[in-house]
Amino acid sequence: MQAAENGFDTWAPPAAAIVRDFVNSYEPQVDAESFDSPTALRDWFASRGLASASVRFTLDDLHAATRLREGVRALLMTHAGCDADTGARDQLDRLLARLPLRVGVDDSGDLAITGSGTGYERAVAGIVEAIFRCQAGGDWSRLKACARETCRWAFYDASRNHARRWCSMAGCGNYIKMRRRAGTSSR
Repeated sequence: MQAAENGFDTWAPPAAAIVRDFVNSYEPQVDAESFDSPTALRDWFASRGLASASVRFTLDDLHAATRLREGVRALLMTHAGCDADTGARDQLDRLLARLPLRVGVDDSGDLAITGSGTGYERAVAGIVEAIFRCQAGGDWSRLKACARETCRWAFYDASRNHARRWCSMAGCGNYIKMRRRAGTSSR
């Protein structure tokens, strides 16, 4: 269930919104992929100011971006109390280790992460920067992937106690609770 399309809690701080939207570029529940070409990938990054519209991305960039995205989704799953795919996390670690990143100071005096490689690597540095900003601002643990196994939609948990596990209580949360009451699987 796409939470944003159904009017559920779509607000998030800017850095968290970038990470959430990056993860939600693929919706497992309906097998909908936004990154269906290098051009679509570039357009996504350009629309968020993370890449120039004139940069060319390759098929290798596309494949790396989708692996990176699923690694981030695996991390967000742990924030909702789910077990993460350790393979995706390991792959994320390997992808991040290869990025030519630079830590510097931005115009406001804050630490900033930038990429120094290809257009794709500079764009992905924006995702890393957003994760860094979420961690520094205390928003990282509020970014979660829905605990419903068929959904995994990323959302920002703005609840007071930070205990949300589903992208929407009315959709996925209600479904899981009803299945539990019926004594069946939570899928």
